[in-house]
Amino acid sequence: MSPLPDGRPRRWWRLAAMTVLCALAATGLHAPAATAAPAVNYTNPLVNQRADTQIYKHTDGYYYFTATVPEYDRIVLRRATTLQGLSSAPETVIWRKHSSGVMGAHIWAPEIHFIDGKWYVYFAAGATNDVWAIRMYVLEGTGANPLTASWAEKGQIRTPWETFALDASTFTASGVRYLIWAQAEPGIATNTNLYIARLANPWTITGTTTRLTIPTLAWETRGYKVAEGPTVIQRNGKLFMTYSASATDANYCLGMLTATAGSNLLSASSWTKSANPVFASNAATGQWGPGHNSFTVSEDGASDILVYHDRNYRDISGDPLNDPNRRTRLQKLYWNADGTPNFGIPVPDGATPVRLKSYNFPDRFVRHWEYRARIDPNVTNLADSQFRIVTGLNGGGSVSLESTNFPGYFLRQRSNGEAWVDRNDGTAAFRADASYFQRSGLAGAGVSFESPSYSGRYLRHSNYLLYVQAVTDTVGRADATFILE
Repeated sequence: MSPLPDGRPRRWWRLAAMTVLCALAATGLHAPAATAAPAVNYTNPLVNQRADTQIYKHTDGYYYFTATVPEYDRIVLRRATTLQGLSSAPETVIWRKHSSGVMGAHIWAPEIHFIDGKWYVYFAAGATNDVWAIRMYVLEGTGANPLTASWAEKGQIRTPWETFALDASTFTASGVRYLIWAQAEPGIATNTNLYIARLANPWTITGTTTRLTIPTLAWETRGYKVAEGPTVIQRNGKLFMTYSASATDANYCLGMLTATAGSNLLSASSWTKSANPVFASNAATGQWGPGHNSFTVSEDGASDILVYHDRNYRDISGDPLNDPNRRTRLQKLYWNADGTPNFGIPVPDGATPVRLKSYNFPDRFVRHWEYRARIDPNVTNLADSQFRIVTGLNGGGSVSLESTNFPGYFLRQRSNGEAWVDRNDGTAAFRADASYFQRSGLAGAGVSFESPSYSGRYLRHSNYLLYVQAVTDTVGRADATFILE
């Protein structure tokens, strides 16, 4: 076990922590609960056959959902007071494609925003006489509820080139409103690059147009040379612009540009590109081609939520654009200790996973390392520390903790009490060893997990490793308590 930075062995810190906890116990107090963004609870997929999804949380308490429909012929909206509620919310058509001319084909990637007291929807469309003459357009809505608002066409967003352009999005930084989008620029041998400009009003750019990035890396150029679908989240003194790359099949993935808040966002040099995709297909979880994302927040406002589409199969027959089965999905976006976002992997279908933060070592999370369960800080391979709390394999009101990146593997106790992430072998013994009663946290907050087979034995850490052991004192109760994040 490596020493602390000042040379003291790590067992010193554990002894010190035990001393503090014992002192607290003597005074009738317990260690404070670790500060954490509460866990979220959603079920994927959220909506089938809806792609390029954007979810906007408004000040009226509603989430507004819009997305590309497989027929590419209309713009739809849903609203609900919860994210999961969008799954079954009625859908309203607020606009249909023109029967002839421009805005008559390929109605793609709508986004809804509330700007200066009115609603605006940005979308891309082709023309009936040239379906690939894709350009960006804007609708303006008047009324408190956009599902019943009066909508007017504000026309095309004009850029420096009359070329293929799509995926307009908007954000403000330092009081300035910007438009970001994807476009084919004459003289550059790519399908689309990313651009940014200021907005004079919601449908008119002004001043300098800056090319932010060209798809050149291997993961940006599979099938097609694509950078599209930009969107921005601002946190921790930084702006993070995610975008989608490569063909819209299993190669589709997310990259990211990063800029410092307060920098000149119209200068390409202010933005740094990720060397690798930040979110990509995952065979283990059965998720393929995740992309064209947006960001929203959880109902309590405490967690950032990643919204995206993907498919649950890899191989597509024919043109991916003719395949209708991209689905809207949600999962929590986590943040690394350095303030950068950690997307993890596209989680399996079904209940979204959680992390188990140690109550008394709040910088550490339960994770598996070579299948051994332990608590570690700075788990940047996020999925190693994510578990789905599912119906217990042994029934009887129990729960089981299923690994996110190894579906079918569960956190279980072996015969010596050590906790491992092992594959379910279908035996009664495994079902018993991988099931727990979820209890209120023994330390007075959070949760604890008691073995149904051995009353009084709980999942706990000792010297940073996890065991199922008896808990008899204050230190043990703290060791056996976790905060769900």
